[in-house]
Amino acid sequence: MARAIREDERTVAHDLLTKARSAMQVISHYDQPAVDRLCRAIAWATSNETTATRLANMSVDESGMGGREPTRRAKIMGVLRDALRQQSIGIIEEIPEKGIVKYAKPAGVIASLIPVTSPYVTPATVAIYAIKCKDAVIFSPHPASKKTTFETVRIMRAALRKAGAPEDVLQCFENPSIPLAQELMSICDVTIATGGPAMVKAAYSSGKPAYGVGAGNATMVIDETANVEEAARNTRISKTNDNGSGCSADGNLLVDASIYDAMLAQLQKEGGYLVNPREKKLLEAAYWDSEGHRTAETIARPASRVAEIAGFTIPADKKFLLVEEDKIGKEHAFSREKLGTVLAVFKYQGFAMALDMVRRIFEVGGKGHSCGIYSFNDDHIHQLALVAPVSRMMVRQVQSSSNAGTFTNGMPMTSSMGCGIWGGNITNENISLKHYMNVTWVSRPILMDRPSDEELLGEFFNSEIF
Repeated sequence: MARAIREDERTVAHDLLTKARSAMQVISHYDQPAVDRLCRAIAWATSNETTATRLANMSVDESGMGGREPTRRAKIMGVLRDALRQQSIGIIEEIPEKGIVKYAKPAGVIASLIPVTSPYVTPATVAIYAIKCKDAVIFSPHPASKKTTFETVRIMRAALRKAGAPEDVLQCFENPSIPLAQELMSICDVTIATGGPAMVKAAYSSGKPAYGVGAGNATMVIDETANVEEAARNTRISKTNDNGSGCSADGNLLVDASIYDAMLAQLQKEGGYLVNPREKKLLEAAYWDSEGHRTAETIARPASRVAEIAGFTIPADKKFLLVEEDKIGKEHAFSREKLGTVLAVFKYQGFAMALDMVRRIFEVGGKGHSCGIYSFNDDHIHQLALVAPVSRMMVRQVQSSSNAGTFTNGMPMTSSMGCGIWGGNITNENISLKHYMNVTWVSRPILMDRPSDEELLGEFFNSEIF
C-alpha cells in the first residue's frame, strides 16, 4: 500500500503550483507569434543533435533502457510542425453556416507524468504543446530516469529564460515519489499521464481531468500480397528502435501461410534470431516472473543482454529475438505485450483466421491501442479496420514511429496515445494541441434548421400507435 504524503512533499507540490500560476499570469498577454517563438526555442534546445545525443546517453546510463541513438528527436520537430500550423490564441475556428465561432483558452497548470522509457522526448513534446496554449507544466519524472527528465527540464527552462519568458512555466520534481505525484494530480488542472496502467489509473482517480494511455500489444498482419522485404525491414526498424521500449513496437506478427517461410527467412536476414524450443522456454522464464509480470531487467534491453539473462547466447549481428508461436491466451505469455526486443510470429491460413487471431490477441492485452497490416489488398485492409478493437491502424508503415505521427503520414504528432473506451481512456485520439486548451463556443442565431416530422420519422410517421 502506498505511503501517505509527507508534509514537506505537500509543500513542494503546492509551492511549484503557486509558481506555475504566477508564470501563467506573466505570459497571459502573449500573442500567437510570441508563444510560437517560445515553442521554437524549446524545440531547438532539446532536439539539436548535440543535446539530444547527450540526453539519450544519459537516459541509458541512468535507467539501462532504450538506445543511445537519439532517433526520437525527430518527434520533437514533428510536434513543433503541428503546433506551428495551428491557432491556439483567440479565434481558432469559424463555422459560418452554423453561426459558430470557437475561441481558445489555456487549460491551466498541467501535471505531466513521465515514463521511464521516454524521459527526455516526452517532456519536450508536452512542453511545446503546453506553451503553445499558454499553459504551465509541472513534470513528475519516473524515479528510475529522474535525472534525465530533470536535466531536460533544466535545459528548457534555460531556453525560456534566454528568450525572455518566465522559466517557471516549466518545473520538475527533483525527488519524485508516488505520493508526490498523486498530490500533484489532485491540485493541478489536468493530468497527462504517459506510462503504465498503474500510473494511468492513479491519474483517473485524482479527482481532476486526465488524459491517460492504455497498454500496447501491437499486432501486425502480413497477408499474401505483402512485400516481404519491406515488411521485414520495417519490422526490424520498429522492433529495434530504443530496444522495443515503446508500446507501439511490433509485438506479434500474423503471417499468411503462403509467405510464412519467406517472411521468417527475411526477418532473420534483417537481424532476427530465431530461438529454438529450449531457448523459447528459457526466454519465457526470464521475460516473465512466476506471477506473469514482465521482469524489469529485460524491458527495453538489447537482444544480446536478454538472451544472456535467459541463459543462452546469440551472434553479434542479431538484434531482436523471434519466437514461433501458435497459441493465444492469457496463459500463453508470448501473446502478451513484450516491451522489448522479443517478437512472436504466428502463421494463419486464410484471412478470416487472421481476423479471429487479431480479436483473440487483443483479448489478452492491448485492446484500444494499435495494429497494422502489410497488404496491397484494399478489401483486407477494410476488413481489418472494421473488426480490430484499436484506435489506430497503420498500413505498410514502421509501427513504432507511425502510430505517434511521422512526416510521411497524417497522424497528429505526439508522445501520448489515447486508447479509447477499449483501453479505459477518455479519448481514442493522439494527445495533441487540442487537448491542451479550453474552448469557448460562441453561437449566433441562424435560419431555422428544422426538418419536417415526416422527413425525420420516415416510415414511422403517422404509423400505428402502440
